[in-house]
Amino acid sequence: MPTKSDNATAVPAPAKEYDHEIVDMAKYVHHYNIDSDLAFDTARWVFLDTLGCGLKALEFPQCTKLLGPVVEGTTVPNGTKVPGTPYQLDPINGAFNIGAMIRWLDFNDCWLAAEWGHPSDNLGAILAVADWISRTNRAGGNLGNGKVLKVRDVLEAMIKAHEIQGCLALENSFNKVGLDHVVLVKVASTAVVAKMLGLSEGQTRDAISQAWVDGQAMRTYRHSPNTMSRKSWAAGDACQTAVNLCLKVMRGEGGMATVLSAPTWGFYDVNFHGQPFRFQRDYGSYVMENVLFKVSYPAEFHSQTAIEAAQRLNKKLKEMGKTAEDIETVTNRTHEACIRIIDKQLKPMDNFADRDHCVQYMVATMFVFDRLEATDYTDGSEAATSELVESLRKRISCVEDPQFTKDYHDPSKRTIANALTVRLRDGTTLEEEVVEAPLGHKWRREEAKPQILEKYKRHLGPHFEGQRVEELIKLGQDQKRLEQMDVDEYVDLYVKN
Repeated sequence: MPTKSDNATAVPAPAKEYDHEIVDMAKYVHHYNIDSDLAFDTARWVFLDTLGCGLKALEFPQCTKLLGPVVEGTTVPNGTKVPGTPYQLDPINGAFNIGAMIRWLDFNDCWLAAEWGHPSDNLGAILAVADWISRTNRAGGNLGNGKVLKVRDVLEAMIKAHEIQGCLALENSFNKVGLDHVVLVKVASTAVVAKMLGLSEGQTRDAISQAWVDGQAMRTYRHSPNTMSRKSWAAGDACQTAVNLCLKVMRGEGGMATVLSAPTWGFYDVNFHGQPFRFQRDYGSYVMENVLFKVSYPAEFHSQTAIEAAQRLNKKLKEMGKTAEDIETVTNRTHEACIRIIDKQLKPMDNFADRDHCVQYMVATMFVFDRLEATDYTDGSEAATSELVESLRKRISCVEDPQFTKDYHDPSKRTIANALTVRLRDGTTLEEEVVEAPLGHKWRREEAKPQILEKYKRHLGPHFEGQRVEELIKLGQDQKRLEQMDVDEYVDLYVKN
């Protein structure tokens, strides 16, 4: 027989009982006012670029086969609409769909520090929930205090998710303990989605604790001999888990106050060698202001400057009447993270996931074809089947420059330097080509904006007729108008029947 206690819900634990790391996250999400014009301007560019990356991924069957409703044909009333598709899904699956699209081609923004990652991955959860909230409330619901959210609300959530993920990454290496960086997507998305859903600060602490205790993804799928396509949907998985956990807390599930610090059973003892997180700075808007855009190449970010250096060297080779066939060896003077993640000089290239995380393959492809496109990674492609690419790949070696590594971690620089020295078969050695900051770096942001916009337009083109493309381009450049647009009405511009 039911009792009164059957309807009881967990009361959020007081802040003083919670690990201070979680208290600080929840306090930041609920109370910090983002007043940085640079952060909002950058967030707008990230927003457009990220949506474009998701649309580009829809051209790849390996991605689209994972998308859509769990049960074929299901449409959720007032649910999340998935850009570029006819799908309207529950917000949990919607977060997976959008998150997987965004991350599939490794072409969205990037953050590099002790840990690396892609803060715009969080848009999978943020946009899915914002769209669902807005459609539900427009139909008479009362989610997230009954608001129909604006695009500015999405941009603010992006800034805060970027900040949480990025600040945690500055001094804490999750990869060194075998964990994938998507743990930070899960935590950051949980924090901002909790606020969007109207959870209290105490409930937000509960939700964040649930994200930390959740089984964390290992980096196995990113490294030989197990490199595979899961690395492309891992962020989508983190987004859907974040939304799922927030909805559970919204329905009354509690949290774990010392999920990080508890002896033996806490995150630190189980997953972090007993070491607490270290923080370089308080939460603000630093990460969004300094985030890296992938402008030129759909490639793992530590390789971006190496590929640009190869492209510059191709011009010199052409002036000399030489080609990639004349190259004997290439030496890449680089930073430690590049060597640890994507130095695969002699490893066989078994699949797409191997190729887009091999600096030698990417540089060799640029030397041979004077291009690097997403299709160059696919099995059977011109690059993947090129004997010259494979031969040259094995003659490209990486050596660490400690100064490059130091500059990589320097908060005032955050460069990702690579320097290529080419030796030709006739004995000639070309002058070293050094590129410290990629085109998407803050130092080169204004230079990059026209190309970011062109990249976005290029990704829209295959999906929409010309008038819609121009409408989206024009809207994206009008910050005030874009920010004041209702989220659901904006998402409707991307819907395909």
